[in-house]
Amino acid sequence: MRIGILGYGRFGRALGSLLLEAGHAYQAWDPATDIPLDHRAAGLRDLVDAQEAVVLAVPVPALASVLRDLRPCLNAGQLVFDVGSVKVGPCALLEEHLGGAIPHVGTHPLFGPVSLARAERPLRVVLCASPLHPAAADRAERLFHSLGCEVLRQSPEDHDRVMATTHALTFFIAKGLLAVGAGAELPFTPPSFHAIARTLESVREDAGHLFATLQNENPFANGAREGLLEALLAIHRSLAEAAETGGGEQLSIPDLGTRSPALQEARNHIDSLDQELVALLARRTELVLRAGRAKAELNLPIHDPEREAAQLQARRTWADEAGLDAQGVEDVFRAVLRSSRSAQGSAG
Repeated sequence: MRIGILGYGRFGRALGSLLLEAGHAYQAWDPATDIPLDHRAAGLRDLVDAQEAVVLAVPVPALASVLRDLRPCLNAGQLVFDVGSVKVGPCALLEEHLGGAIPHVGTHPLFGPVSLARAERPLRVVLCASPLHPAAADRAERLFHSLGCEVLRQSPEDHDRVMATTHALTFFIAKGLLAVGAGAELPFTPPSFHAIARTLESVREDAGHLFATLQNENPFANGAREGLLEALLAIHRSLAEAAETGGGEQLSIPDLGTRSPALQEARNHIDSLDQELVALLARRTELVLRAGRAKAELNLPIHDPEREAAQLQARRTWADEAGLDAQGVEDVFRAVLRSSRSAQGSAG
């Protein structure tokens, strides 16, 4: 499929790489960004001409003006879709400017440059179909499937309601934690903070304009923030009252359930960890395949005994530091390396 990408910021570049990996050709145009010559369009009309689909990878506040400029260049055989993190407003703008004449659909890829670089899987995309163009939604879904994405269909309103209490609140909480110094370098942290630390890292790595977009362009975000603040204030007051009265049992966070035997609880945690390990192995395999493609370009062999020996020694050291059996850990990674060589060989 021939794709035009309007907007070549961090997500536009990452999407271009994903398209190339899947065998799609793309051209991009962004007057504010350098674009590789092989993929650079001369201008807006040059970008749109001969493309089967046009991706609007621009900030949500700029979408209206972009659509006004883009509309005269489009024809009825093309597909247009945005990739914004909110959907009610963008989908309304697509309907307003493109109407029944130009097939269009709203999409929200639930991944970004950082998650792609880390080879995180699965890749998911929310798709908001236009009632005027049901076939356009099918075309967009096929395109995302070709990129290895899972597609979830939602209305713009349902999408934004979910994002208000997840995406928007996550950024809101992270912003507050960073403001009180929670993201600073700390000498030690309890395990309960580790997941929060990863969230803070992810938020800080996202584009700067995203915070305001999530909060101000989502019609349900304000209500979600107010609900959270009211709940936190109520808890804050209850804690103060409990400190004075000596109570507070009602404020405890519920445990995993008294009906679950200790053995079952441990097994459940083991199953969850194993699921995470499988997901990490899938990400590792994706990175191994990237390395294999890079080796092929340099005419290097798949098997690199010196690097593998260094890898195994490093992992033995990590095992010793973690108090694990170093030989057992080495055996595990020998199996992982065999699988990696096999994956690279199959891909080649």
